[in-house]
Amino acid sequence: MMKYQYLAVVFVIIMLPISLVFSAYIGAQLDTLDLQISYDTKLDNATYDAIKAFQLNTVNSSTSDIVNSKIKDIEAAANSFFASIATNFDMTGYNSDNLKEYIPALVFTLYDGFYIYSPFENTLDEETRSHLPPNVTYTGGEEVTGLKPYIYYSCRYVKGQMDVTITYSLDNYITVQGYDQNGKGINDAGYLLDDSLYYNDATGEVRYRGVNITSEPQLKECVGETEYAYVKINGVKYYKENDTNTWFTITNGRRSTVTNPFRDENNDMGYRYYVEAFNFKKRLQSYGVTSLKSSNAVGVNDITNADGEVIYSFTDAENNIFDFDGIEEPDSTFNNHRLAVIRYVIESNLTVALANYNNFGTGSYEFRMPKLAEEDWTRILDNVCLISFLQGISIGGKIYSGYSVINNNKNEEVVTENSIYIIENINDDNSDYHRITHKGLENMVNATTSRGVFNIDFERKSLGSTGSETTLYFYPHWNLGCYTCYVAQTNTVNSFTNIYEYLDGLSNKTLAKLYYTALGRERYSMYKVYRNAEEHVNQFK
Repeated sequence: MMKYQYLAVVFVIIMLPISLVFSAYIGAQLDTLDLQISYDTKLDNATYDAIKAFQLNTVNSSTSDIVNSKIKDIEAAANSFFASIATNFDMTGYNSDNLKEYIPALVFTLYDGFYIYSPFENTLDEETRSHLPPNVTYTGGEEVTGLKPYIYYSCRYVKGQMDVTITYSLDNYITVQGYDQNGKGINDAGYLLDDSLYYNDATGEVRYRGVNITSEPQLKECVGETEYAYVKINGVKYYKENDTNTWFTITNGRRSTVTNPFRDENNDMGYRYYVEAFNFKKRLQSYGVTSLKSSNAVGVNDITNADGEVIYSFTDAENNIFDFDGIEEPDSTFNNHRLAVIRYVIESNLTVALANYNNFGTGSYEFRMPKLAEEDWTRILDNVCLISFLQGISIGGKIYSGYSVINNNKNEEVVTENSIYIIENINDDNSDYHRITHKGLENMVNATTSRGVFNIDFERKSLGSTGSETTLYFYPHWNLGCYTCYVAQTNTVNSFTNIYEYLDGLSNKTLAKLYYTALGRERYSMYKVYRNAEEHVNQFK
């Protein structure tokens, strides 16, 4: 009996310290996990605040698509990020200056390229310095944190005499520059649409996916309490004063009169979208660009996932990039290639930016590009977004390395397939707007009174300030979102692969016509860098 008691005492003496150490280890790991979750949440919150600031600034700016204005909006969003993350981390002992050492980069992905906000060495020389305003204080060789030059989603292709660079976008718009199959220079841009697109130049007839596309009744929306007819040209809305031939714009909350009036007629922007896409395809064919394959791409590597598996190979993909049969659909050859190019350009440039940050960091931590999850890449490639990184902070048992991806589904940058809502009766402010997949919507719409509307036109916008400096706001459309399809989303059709397949299956083509016309109108009306803005505006006078 004594022997068993002796063994029990020995067991307790041996196991008790082990249990205490093990318990302390488990506790430390749990504390580390709690800190990691907390830091993930703080980073997500700061990233959301920044992208929300960008959304508010761009929705209320008629010049948000112009480079200088866009840079200001992005810098304001970056400032919001740093202010928010400093507030979130305030109780942990980190202030804004401390945290900047652990934030190697912010990435703002936009319509046809992206900005990286990170430290860099200013290479300002004395000659350039002499031309800057006297209030500019930085000098050459100084470390500066700010936006690096804009990087386009571009890829170079070489085939025979053809040597072109194609810039992709977040939708089916491309810019082509270089030399065609005969060695002749190219500088062209346009939208790529399905092979079903038909246009008769003699009669003006346009058909797309079995739907006749025509001009719309004149567009109208509210500014303040008054409804005005308007046209949207190159990203700017021009409103017509009622019963006059005077037009005005709302630019950054300020009302400005337009001296040259526009034609007072039906809106044909959607119609023009399809006509120009048809002609653009014919030009691409004449250049020989439509014969390009993925293997003609130069300077790109295969795309791999977080497990190192190849998910897109540029060398193995032998299908024609520009197969126009279903070219807009998510699983088309063109779309898969487009997404692969965009991903490669972002990933490769971001890898370099994070590696270069080690030249600016003061600690021993080595900053590096993490492998982003596939669902995060889906968000990045789907719309405008902000990618933020936070690395190098000790959280007990490990060093924190996290990132956050928040996208912005309501912006002036891109019109996606989900950006168009349908108002059942455009003449009734009490008529709800619906998602295109609202059950039974095809039987609720009318070709005359129903209308497709861009989602940001339901957002509040600024109308400037009164004499007492009170900011006034207005809603272009007062309609509210349908609760069952927009809010709760309990009354929507989900049994389809993509929106094109869904609309193709409808027997009543009125809904498809409303949707395709609105989608074309809003895409055609967007600001485009490629256009000569003055010439484009003059077409409508």
